[in-house]
Amino acid sequence: MNRYIPPVTKNLLILNTIFFVGKFLLLMQGIDLDVVLGAFFPASPNFKWYQIISHMFMHGNFMHFVFNMFALWMFGSAVEKALGIKKYLILYFVCGLGAFVLYNLVNFYEYKKIYEVLIEQGAPLGELYSYTKLSTIEAKNITITDVKEWLNAMPSGVNVQLLFELFRGWRTPMIGASGAIYGVLVAFGMMYPNTVLMLLFPPIPMKAKFFIPIMIILELFFGFQNQPGDNVAHFAHLGGAIFGFFLVRHWLKNRYRWN
Repeated sequence: MNRYIPPVTKNLLILNTIFFVGKFLLLMQGIDLDVVLGAFFPASPNFKWYQIISHMFMHGNFMHFVFNMFALWMFGSAVEKALGIKKYLILYFVCGLGAFVLYNLVNFYEYKKIYEVLIEQGAPLGELYSYTKLSTIEAKNITITDVKEWLNAMPSGVNVQLLFELFRGWRTPMIGASGAIYGVLVAFGMMYPNTVLMLLFPPIPMKAKFFIPIMIILELFFGFQNQPGDNVAHFAHLGGAIFGFFLVRHWLKNRYRWN
């Protein structure tokens, strides 16, 4: 196997590693880098414009980081060699942006329904905005018990569970390179459809043109399932995949026009 890692993929691996290590070093100092660099919902008081890019370099835990970096190395290297540095960079960051866009469009649809119900019920949404503001040393994972006193003070007609859902959504950032990497996966499947990949579970060989669509279908299924406790941003993955598909399709159709 050719172990050469092309420059963009190599530097993305290095940057992600630096941010991952830095996150835990700063956490020991009481600073939560996820609050600074994770991508919050745009209506949240915690949102900053640079988070649209910076969230791609943050990861939740070791396994999240390892799986993403393994996929980046395995598929990104081949895609970069095929597309070249310029197009590969565009692909990576456009797909990361696509992940942010679709994830927040879905959230906007959900939050809008909640917001309208809470307005009708007379919930103090101005207070909600101030309560959702985070500093870099506050915990993101607030439970309903932590804000029980505030919630108990709500007017009797207010749906407290809906209020807390909005509260938690505005305080929870999206993190990870997964959206960008799903775009890279789709690009790999489009350019190397007959490459045989070995699944981990179950350990069977499967061509990329079958394996990657199955992954996309599963993301769509789990996204609509919206199971409690599922912290995976499935629609972010789908956003990266969709943007990647249309971008690579455009390039493949016009491969002799822009090189």
